[in-house]
Amino acid sequence: MSSIRHRILFVVAVLQGLTFGQALAQAAPLATATVELREIELTYPAEGVIEAVKQATLAAQAPGRVVEVRADAGDAVKQGQLLMRIDAREAAEGYAASQATLANAKAHFERTKNLYEQKFISQAALDKAEADYRAARAGSGAAAASASHASIVSPLTGFVAQRHAERGEMATPGSPLITVYDPKGLRVISSIPQYKLAEVRAQLRAKIEFPGTGQWIDAVKVEVLPAADPRTHTVQARAYLPANLPDGLGGIIPGMFARVHFVTGTAKKLLVPAPAVLRRGEVTAVYVIDDKNAARLRQVRLSEPFTAGGQTPGGFHEVLAGLSAGEKVALDPVKAGITARPNP
Repeated sequence: MSSIRHRILFVVAVLQGLTFGQALAQAAPLATATVELREIELTYPAEGVIEAVKQATLAAQAPGRVVEVRADAGDAVKQGQLLMRIDAREAAEGYAASQATLANAKAHFERTKNLYEQKFISQAALDKAEADYRAARAGSGAAAASASHASIVSPLTGFVAQRHAERGEMATPGSPLITVYDPKGLRVISSIPQYKLAEVRAQLRAKIEFPGTGQWIDAVKVEVLPAADPRTHTVQARAYLPANLPDGLGGIIPGMFARVHFVTGTAKKLLVPAPAVLRRGEVTAVYVIDDKNAARLRQVRLSEPFTAGGQTPGGFHEVLAGLSAGEKVALDPVKAGITARPNP
């Protein structure tokens, strides 16, 4: 008898809880939205990679061993800052020799000039002394330039993206040493197939999506390069990010993945807000609010979520079947389901 009584009390409590939940749901009005035709932008999505507009990979201009490393990946650097130094003893000795040759040629030219003024030597001798002096001065300048190649300095203010050489390694002319970039200028590089090229060029507008964070941003400028890849028959497009990124996008760095949605036109579509959609297995439905303010579950067929009217990503679905313009749907399908339950 005791177990039967406990079961009866449990069933009564559950029914009372359902009645209480339904009463609460009926007490607070349901938030609704109207299904309506809206003009939205049609877009073509293309995957891309973020790169810096100003980026430089510094390479060795003279052979030598790396003797000093002053910056590593991730370090902030300023324009003109010393990043690496290559062993330049040979270049320094060459510069010293050129300076000695220059001093000797200058002194010889001055003596020859004085002798010429006193009519002791010919014009040809003076011209040769002057030519030797100019050649020595040019050689000294070239030696100074060679000696300066031992110091690797940053050409811009920004961050070190990658360091390609370690201390003690041998650097040869043309070998990469360090890569720096300016974070204030970023863009997304993507490819557009030739059949979409005319539509993209007609608008030259795009929205950039960062799938990793779920954030979106409008591109400040879109460029389409005038040449196509003969192998893939695609054209490279550049979508530029604003110089000052909004909060939450400070972690965007070159090399990250992004998706560019190129605007190709506009169209009117029947839209329903994404929060109103209820999915149960293979069934997709919404709660429709009738004239008596009652919620009725209705199965619908919808498109994939997308943006519309400046809303957040995934804010709307296009209605393919099941709803008509002007109908109201509940924005909280769970709450609407409790309201729609019959009284026990």
